[in-house]
Amino acid sequence: MQSPATIIAERLAENAEGVCRRYLSNGHREGRYWLVGDVHNTPGRSLYVRLAASPDGRGQAGKWTDAQSGDHGDLLDIIAIARNCRTMRETLDEARYFLSLPIPPPSEDRPVRRNKGPTGTPEAARRLWAASKPVAGTSVAAYLASRQITDLTGCEALRFHGNCWYRPSKDDAPNTRPAWPAMISAVTDLDGSVTGVHRTWLKPGGSDKAPVAYPRRAMGHLLGHGVRFGSSGPVMMAGEGIETMLSLRQVMPMMPAIAGLSAAHLAAILFPAMLRRLYVARDDDPAGAGALKTLTERAIPAGIEVVPLEPRLGDFNDDLTTFGRERLIARLRDQLRTEDAERFLMQG
Repeated sequence: MQSPATIIAERLAENAEGVCRRYLSNGHREGRYWLVGDVHNTPGRSLYVRLAASPDGRGQAGKWTDAQSGDHGDLLDIIAIARNCRTMRETLDEARYFLSLPIPPPSEDRPVRRNKGPTGTPEAARRLWAASKPVAGTSVAAYLASRQITDLTGCEALRFHGNCWYRPSKDDAPNTRPAWPAMISAVTDLDGSVTGVHRTWLKPGGSDKAPVAYPRRAMGHLLGHGVRFGSSGPVMMAGEGIETMLSLRQVMPMMPAIAGLSAAHLAAILFPAMLRRLYVARDDDPAGAGALKTLTERAIPAGIEVVPLEPRLGDFNDDLTTFGRERLIARLRDQLRTEDAERFLMQG
């Protein structure tokens, strides 16, 4: 018997263009695809939604891919992010409303587990995580050092895999290697359970990212979760990229941090119960502005203060590598609350 989520996902796929016009209104149709900037409805062309099944049967209607981040999903994910749904029940009810389906009593919607093939399962993510090893002395440590990230205190969420499989895309060269060394980052929920992993493929030796079309990809269940550094507390910081958050921890190693992996997933992170102030290290682009706006709207009713952290350049790793630690400290001192600067920020 099919679950309610599976049935509704199929109905949404049958109306894929209508879903896109409602929830990704800043995009447009090109052939069999709907193109938009990202799952947060930013104008652009990075994310594409398949509007009809491919003739060879390999591509399903309603599936989407973000070419920039490597994220994948289906139309239920689009709806969940667009409407800031916190539970599967809320997502299904919104989808039913769109499809003009009756809303069942709460007792009829049992918890469901959805199989999201394109992103990989949490079980597959956990197997990859278990097969990886600590980063000390590996290509991961060398790569991060090349980005001026050397203090890995509290970075147990990072591991190294020496031969991580890479599925070439249509944008890769025909002779692209099928496996590379990789930084494996654990995506965890509020209880610390691994729900997915993020992979950054590297050149052997770690001098740079691997020469592939999409060196960063995530797998597993990502929505609401993130890559966590340090234990949760009343004051935390969150941002999109792993290297962004690691850069900030070079000068604030004791402030807990969450990397959401993309603007859309940053906007959807779940808040720890004890959280009272969240610093948001937004990227300097429209998607980053949208994530900050959504987080603020979600945080205010929960009694959480949101404070933006603005980089000088595109992100805080750019700032760290271009200007150095001392100027990064000075930049942050002007943006942190005084008590947090005294508690967390290293002395410049």
